Amino acid sequence: MKCLISTTLKSLESMSSLLTPVQPVLSLFARFYVAWVFFASGLTKIDDWESTLFLFEYEYQVPLLNFVLAAYLATIAELIAPVLLSLGIASRFNAIVLSVVNVVAVLSLEDMAPAAFNGHVIWGMLLLQVAFWGAGKLSVDHIVRSKMSRSSSSCALA
Repeated sequence: MKCLISTTLKSLESMSSLLTPVQPVLSLFARFYVAWVFFASGLTKIDDWESTLFLFEYEYQVPLLNFVLAAYLATIAELIAPVLLSLGIASRFNAIVLSVVNVVAVLSLEDMAPAAFNGHVIWGMLLLQVAFWGAGKLSVDHIVRSKMSRSSSSCALA
């Protein structure tokens, strides 16, 4: 029995080690996908600003904010945070910013189709992945962190 368990664990470990090199690429694709969704939404908002203001005034029920301020904040967040998230710059912060936009969007719409809600859930889960685990090795954050740890270790040697 011990031999069967040991063999099974070794097989699982081998499979896991095959998947590990793919993790940064999948993390990058997830960031690109979520960034594209939010950036496209931001482009739609600036494409017809009058409609955007109309929707924020009458359709979306954004709590605590004036509809004009809410429209500007959402548009700015949807245009800037996705670009930074895609590049992996301040990834966790930008994932949290887009998570707030995502949650507010869900709470603001009274009648949301189930398919639209599911999309928001998927985007939210991908954003939480970045917020908790970071952007991965294919990001500016990782490059900066690597350079800083090398320079701090060389400072310690001096």
